[in-house]
Amino acid sequence: MSYKISIEELENKPSKSMEFHFDDKIEGINSVDNIVSDLKITSLGEFIEIAGNVKGTLILECDLCLKEFEYKLDFSINEMFAKTALQEEYGAETELSGEQFITDLNGEDEIDIYDLLYQSVILNLPNKKVCGINCNGNNFLKEENLSDPRLDVFKNITIEPKNK
Repeated sequence: MSYKISIEELENKPSKSMEFHFDDKIEGINSVDNIVSDLKITSLGEFIEIAGNVKGTLILECDLCLKEFEYKLDFSINEMFAKTALQEEYGAETELSGEQFITDLNGEDEIDIYDLLYQSVILNLPNKKVCGINCNGNNFLKEENLSDPRLDVFKNITIEPKNK
């Protein structure tokens, strides 16, 4: 199945909008089941807006104990694409306000929904992946698990306070 939206097809729709349902695995993202997204794609003259919701269950590795755990995804997506080139002095993305960006299509005649969803899922992962509030990751980091004979020299160092 193709996950690319033709801009020409979108423009030829009487409402200049279309619905897109995504229900599939995304390569490079470890998920329990398919990532599901219902998107509305709308032509707004010089811009195209893609808005909707993304859901799924991912398998992440805990940063503290290194065990795998399930993480529920459920977030909104709202992306803007410029059909024609934005001002030349700006790069591929131009910030509108706060967290909203416009991606320049650079003359492309399609929008890759698969790539958009991959990037959106990656950007919505937590910065610190922790399996739960009661994670005993500190057991993993105990001294006996991380003993390195090269560091033994530091065990007997005492630091004397400097008298002024």
